[in-house]
Amino acid sequence: MTIKALRTPDDRFANLSGWPFTPKYIDDLPGYEGLRMHYVDEGQREGPTFLCIHGEPSWAYLFRKMAPVFTQAGHRFVAVDMFGFGRSDKPVADETYTYHFHRDSLLAFVEYMNLRDVCLVVQDWGGVLGLTLPMAAPARYTRAIIMNTGLPGGEEAPEGFAAWRAFNRSQPDLDVGGLMKRATPILTDEDVAAYNAPYPDQSYKGGVRRFPELVMLKEKGADDLTPASSQGVETSLKARKFWSEDWNGETFMAIGMQDPVLGPPAMYGLRKFIRNCPKPMEVAEAGHFVQEWGEPIAKAALEKFGLA
Repeated sequence: MTIKALRTPDDRFANLSGWPFTPKYIDDLPGYEGLRMHYVDEGQREGPTFLCIHGEPSWAYLFRKMAPVFTQAGHRFVAVDMFGFGRSDKPVADETYTYHFHRDSLLAFVEYMNLRDVCLVVQDWGGVLGLTLPMAAPARYTRAIIMNTGLPGGEEAPEGFAAWRAFNRSQPDLDVGGLMKRATPILTDEDVAAYNAPYPDQSYKGGVRRFPELVMLKEKGADDLTPASSQGVETSLKARKFWSEDWNGETFMAIGMQDPVLGPPAMYGLRKFIRNCPKPMEVAEAGHFVQEWGEPIAKAALEKFGLA
């Protein structure tokens, strides 16, 4: 079945602040033929690969402050845009975006690229999905840098997330750059423009509208999850078990302490599921998009891993 999709014009991404990387594309990702996925791939091909996966409503640009730390230390930096985000194609129908649509595309990307000695670098949906990848191919993954994310398993939504989901529902043409600026006051006008770049108009924002609906958390007082949010529960619970019992890699956790949704309570809760996870790095001034304080985090992680 052909998926109708939009492609953001290249000129929307011209001369992005702090983003000198050459775009690369996959046009024949197995299971997603007809859709084009964007990624960047910089640095050495030997040794560790830092696979960076963004969340809602950002894209690979979010990792621009971490990328030079990884590459200048002699490592490989790979950042992928999920479908609906960044420079990747954007299916028009909101219902195209499901938990497994996204997860399976990431699994296919890792296999297509044949990534090995992978350090997962994840936040938000990058972690909700990305933290389920290693159990599918444990030999590929050796390390993880985990920031402001979770592995929801069907619990009732905390007040902060419930408020965010309700707000997103009220904004079918969400001002992405404005949201990023409110959550991350240190952003420049050029940064805000870069976060707006993928979305010429509302028709490109299906992925943005859909992600909060897919989070595996119940509405307040509801007996059951919605059909959209129920899909990933089984996978997420299996991932919790994997990280608790089978994860043998090294982990570095960083917490943006100002995050009202996935801040300290959520992250210390997640830490309990991660075998041998050391004490997190607490970034006092950082909010949800903690990668905007990414340089010191990346440097501390490399030091922890003995890769600096």
